[in-house]
Amino acid sequence: MKRVTGIGGIFFSARDPKALCAWYQRHLGIDVEDWGGTAFTWTDADGNPTKGMTVWSIGAADGKHFAPSTSSFMVNYRVDDLASLLQVLREEGCNVLEKTEDSEYGKFGWVMDPEGNKVELWQPPPGQ
Repeated sequence: MKRVTGIGGIFFSARDPKALCAWYQRHLGIDVEDWGGTAFTWTDADGNPTKGMTVWSIGAADGKHFAPSTSSFMVNYRVDDLASLLQVLREEGCNVLEKTEDSEYGKFGWVMDPEGNKVELWQPPPGQ
């Protein structure tokens, strides 16, 4: 079974999200949208759009999105079969969080790494 197929997103928190977004926009040219992030569309070697994107987002440091982790970041990894991977991770003794989500954006599950970082696993909806 293939496990991770790519990075779906990078999320991190900041004491002052608006100021940090402005810094990334000004100095690195990231087109930060009103929601606090951007979606980088994937392209082929010639610059033509392909299916897929990577989300980059900054949120408030007082948010609970990364809980139970106390880290200031979370990486979202794309997977092909979330349910099977979560089962295998449980069998391997990993700290898999019980909660999962199924929405129009796909299926989500989480596991804690040995350093206490919350890792998000995402199975995109069909066709993405």
